Amino acid sequence: MTNKTDRIIIFDTTLRDGEQCPGATLNIDEKLVIAKQLARLGVDVIEAGFAFASPGDFEAVKKIAQVVGIENGPVVCSLARAIKADIEAAAEALKPAVNARIHTFISTSDIHLEYQLRKSRAEVLAIAEEMVAYAKSFMTDIEFSPMDAARTDPEFLYQVLERAIAAGATTVNIPDTVGYTTPSEFGAMIKGIIENVPNIDQAIVSVHGHNDLGLAVANFLEAVKNGARQLECTINGIGERAGNASLEELVMALHVRRQYFNPYLGRPEDSQESLTNIDTRQIYKTSRLVSNLTGMLVQPNKAIVGANAFAHESGIHQDGVLKNKLTYEIMDAQLIGLTDNQIVLGKHSGRNAFRTRLKELGFELSDSELNKAFVRFKEVADKKKEISDWDLEAIVNDEIQQAPDLFRVELVQVSCGSNARPTATVTLRTPEGEELTDAAIGTGPVDAVYKAINRVVNVPNELIEFSVQSVTAGIDAIGEVTIRLRYESKVFSGHAANTDIIVASAQAYVNALNRLYASLQTQEKLEEVTAQKV
Repeated sequence: MTNKTDRIIIFDTTLRDGEQCPGATLNIDEKLVIAKQLARLGVDVIEAGFAFASPGDFEAVKKIAQVVGIENGPVVCSLARAIKADIEAAAEALKPAVNARIHTFISTSDIHLEYQLRKSRAEVLAIAEEMVAYAKSFMTDIEFSPMDAARTDPEFLYQVLERAIAAGATTVNIPDTVGYTTPSEFGAMIKGIIENVPNIDQAIVSVHGHNDLGLAVANFLEAVKNGARQLECTINGIGERAGNASLEELVMALHVRRQYFNPYLGRPEDSQESLTNIDTRQIYKTSRLVSNLTGMLVQPNKAIVGANAFAHESGIHQDGVLKNKLTYEIMDAQLIGLTDNQIVLGKHSGRNAFRTRLKELGFELSDSELNKAFVRFKEVADKKKEISDWDLEAIVNDEIQQAPDLFRVELVQVSCGSNARPTATVTLRTPEGEELTDAAIGTGPVDAVYKAINRVVNVPNELIEFSVQSVTAGIDAIGEVTIRLRYESKVFSGHAANTDIIVASAQAYVNALNRLYASLQTQEKLEEVTAQKV
């Protein structure tokens, strides 16, 4: 494959760079759930993690390689520094994948060389060449990134890329690591690379960028016009600092404006063929899944997937849309999988109808997962007459994508009112199976519930974010609660959905505490192992 390809390769790094966002830590099962959905979405490459970074990351990469890296599935990739141990860990974790890629990198900007690596340009050239060749000894698909390329001297950048390609790199990725560049500058950089690296036709040119100035998507689109053919992005644009380039924005920009981009990819201007392999109808579902599992909410005015993306309040806009959608909408909401809130099931619906509808919505559940979700569905159906597709998604996401099942909410009871002191009683089942009950008074019912839970769990933490969203309209709507709490320097998220907001709040809080509790247990085990070795 060369830069003459007439389509854009979508490289998703939600599970690697996206997960580096504070509070977005995912366990192995959650990463696997997202990886399966990314495969359904149609991404070409999944960067599953940084195998050398931790035992957890290694196992996540290995599990995704086993389950998702199948014939006709996406390429599964692991990041690795230009160090032999990193590359070896990546190669080992990726062994189960039919199509695998090692993505190795080293800094190239003078500021990174002086203050981070403390190496000369000659040393970096030699390391890049040697480590790409070493990675090539394990597999054929190798990606190389000169970190902080946007601030690297162009002539030195050309040399590094030429040596990396000669050593076996099949993709060379140009990162705007600190989100510093602008569209015209980035486009010119890509053009300069293609014109000045002699063997560039032997590799795909990729781009990776952060959104510190809000320009990541614009930078990538300009890069496409100048020869980039792989885009490294994340769902909802999550990632370090201000995040990464947003997958859904890039894909839909290329889709809606394909007549504009067609000539840059050597296609007839009027070609209707998609510029990517993405199934756009899976975009909204993928966005919701990542938001739920990471606890990173999507702001209402977010392009493509925000709650207001297809809403019209202005009278002029409403009048125009009613007469013809094209007056104020440049794309159909159904194109991203955002369908009308159609009623599909009720309390008399059976297990087979439930399973069938979930399959239509893209959920492939095991028998045990289906049983758990069906029990929850029946509980909700007894309280809510009309069950929509959005309700079903909330039920399934909440029931089968849980935090570690350590503490479990058994009872929540509150007393509150305009002239009463909010009081909550909670019963939790502990990891040992014991039921503990406690009560507390708070400034409101949720505050009282959280104080009572803290008395039972007894793990210090600071609640830093609490958010409630309605899944559907109506007084009986399912409410989703997302919370984030901090312990020392780490942030943990929790999510839950219920027709009772107080119950959802308790479950979301316990989910986050379970993640915190599991993290503390893991840390204790690591300390025990270290002590034994000493």
